[in-house]
Amino acid sequence: MKLSIITINRNNAAGLEKTMCSVSTQTCKEFEYVVIDGASTDGSVEVIKKLESEFANLKWLSEHDSGIYNAMNKGIRMATGNYIQILNSGDILASSEVVAKMFKSLESMSYPDIMYGNMIKDSINGKKVRDKGFAGKIPTMIDFFHGTLNHDPAYIKRCLFEKYGYYREDLPITADWRWYVEAIPFGGVKPVYVDIDVTVFDMTGVSETQIAKREKERDEELKRILPLGVYQDYKNYHFPIEQWTRIKKIGVVYKFFYFVERVIFKFEKRREKRKNQQINR
Repeated sequence: MKLSIITINRNNAAGLEKTMCSVSTQTCKEFEYVVIDGASTDGSVEVIKKLESEFANLKWLSEHDSGIYNAMNKGIRMATGNYIQILNSGDILASSEVVAKMFKSLESMSYPDIMYGNMIKDSINGKKVRDKGFAGKIPTMIDFFHGTLNHDPAYIKRCLFEKYGYYREDLPITADWRWYVEAIPFGGVKPVYVDIDVTVFDMTGVSETQIAKREKERDEELKRILPLGVYQDYKNYHFPIEQWTRIKKIGVVYKFFYFVERVIFKFEKRREKRKNQQINR
């Protein structure tokens, strides 16, 4: 199999049915589907059994787990596809042509380690926003300091989980972010972007409704993996760097701010020179 699509679920029967239906309608069937249910008590298992006949290659289990990433890791270990896509319960594939389009892009891109497309964020108020992730930019540590690569619209080579390990189960919310940090800025993996709407993301998920907890968990992990001085520099300067990057995209604005910065720089140099002359007298 080229691809294993993995869905994890816990007491979200309605969301699970929505997700499974979006997978079953794919025009390209060259994938296996793995559903990991966390011993749900709301009829989720009945949903799986009802839709089981819609899939040529379906694996599923329902048993207790220790959390979201424990369930994801179970799915990855069960999967046999060359690529892994995590499509959580409640999220859907954006159209019936998604898998076909992504396979075509994989071939044209010479099968990169990670390929990702767009994620449509479906908010509680009904507003939909297209999230293009890093949109072709090779992300660095500064990008991951307060951001991440979405896992829903990403196709990740299964062998990378053998190389960089599975998701950390001691991180309840940010283990996918931590895995990307290990693989991309630390490991040198270069994700490839394609302008394809891959998934529609349910914004009521745990990582979106517990933003403060997510940021705290990330910050604690950053303190652990970065030297203190490097961490402090990122903490102090990541936002100005991001601002300057945005300014550079607008040529006229960039030239203006660059001119102002040069004037300030020369003023400070002259002031420093005068101070040194006074000291030497």
